[in-house]
Amino acid sequence: MSSHLTFLGAARTVTGSKYLLEHEGARVLFDCGLFQGLKELRLRNWAEFPVPAASIATVVLTHAHLDHVGYLPRLTAQGFKGRVFCTAGTKDLCQLVLPDAGRIQEEDARQANRHGYTKHAPALPLYTESDAFAALTHLQPIGYQREFEVAPGVSIEMLPAGHLLGSAFILVRLSGRRTILFGGDLGRYARPVLPDPMDPPAADVVLVESTYGDRDHPADGTEDALADVVKDTLRRGGKLIVPSFAIGRVEELLYWMRRLEQTQRIPSLPVYVDSPMATEGLKYYSARVAELDPDMRSEHKQVSQFATARFQTVASPQQSKELTASRRSAIVISSSGMATGGRVLHHLAAALPDEKNTVLFVGYQSEGTRGRALVDGAKTVRIHGHDIAVHARVVKIDSMSAHADRNEVLRWLGRLPTPPERLCLVHGEPAPMDALKTRIKEQLGWDALTPQHAETIEL
Repeated sequence: MSSHLTFLGAARTVTGSKYLLEHEGARVLFDCGLFQGLKELRLRNWAEFPVPAASIATVVLTHAHLDHVGYLPRLTAQGFKGRVFCTAGTKDLCQLVLPDAGRIQEEDARQANRHGYTKHAPALPLYTESDAFAALTHLQPIGYQREFEVAPGVSIEMLPAGHLLGSAFILVRLSGRRTILFGGDLGRYARPVLPDPMDPPAADVVLVESTYGDRDHPADGTEDALADVVKDTLRRGGKLIVPSFAIGRVEELLYWMRRLEQTQRIPSLPVYVDSPMATEGLKYYSARVAELDPDMRSEHKQVSQFATARFQTVASPQQSKELTASRRSAIVISSSGMATGGRVLHHLAAALPDEKNTVLFVGYQSEGTRGRALVDGAKTVRIHGHDIAVHARVVKIDSMSAHADRNEVLRWLGRLPTPPERLCLVHGEPAPMDALKTRIKEQLGWDALTPQHAETIEL
């Protein structure tokens, strides 16, 4: 029987990662992500899955970001009954992000119906919190660097990717000796909190991300840039609102805030984490300190390793409302990271009209998101059905990204023991992807494919 791979997401875009492997009659789905951003992409979440969900033998996850796992409750609701293999760290974080995604979708639908800012009657969630809990029962954790058969003729091995707690790239061995390396999201070198990505093993087919395929992250600029933003906001008597991915980015933000305080580069300000999921995520990072960067392992195995002097977590919705209404100078870290939902929208609605305040973005902003609009200079943004004027300062720090830049991707590819027969660029918008393809040809002499959505390649 032939084997083939179909690109059902993150093909010429950065969201919706899904790759369907069909081998000897078995179907294995690698990643099960949500499409985010542009409406035309988000509509794909509502479309019927290209193959019957019940026909998929198993799902394998690279890490717990929603653009890689967020479709899982929808898939199980459509009839998927198999196991979902991932690392223990990914399972931990999925227990946070999936029910939270269901709750947010239910709340967004309720708000839209209550206030009438919907074209649908009624607006419905893509899936519910109970759908998410049902999906979690399928998760099966496996350790790093252990070969495991997930379907007849299909074995996998998880290798540390350095992108997020529990993140992995996946070496797949097929009967017939073919190998595929699913790169997932590739972490960065010499960054705090997480270790460097592991060197890749040889593989016949390699998939690698191209999110930042046309640029390099600023060299070691995080401390200076963050200190400048904090001090400038304090001079203006404003609040610093940081939309942040609830897991992974919050930990790095707190690491830098704590370091700046300890070196007295910024004064001690109240630092709030207004995200129940982020608060729980901090506990998982602390509990799995052995998986973190070596410089974190000497710290006490408590949340305090990320805590600034005036650190506070915000638990209840009422506390969040009080913090939103407060005009005192403070640093507020809240999700979501692209300002597409969650508590951060209330903070933005309150802070954006006032020029004293600053909104700081510290991660990739997909096309079509509020975060991207703000970074691109929008004068107004729509939040909860209202147009909000933008007078606050909007800043973006690229050096804190958890995604490898083009030189880091090339560094990782250059460590492959032998060139792959086929290299596929995924998880990137067209311009960065095409730029990386050109650079790979120039620097490594390899041709790269840039598969379209729903394209199938024979293995």
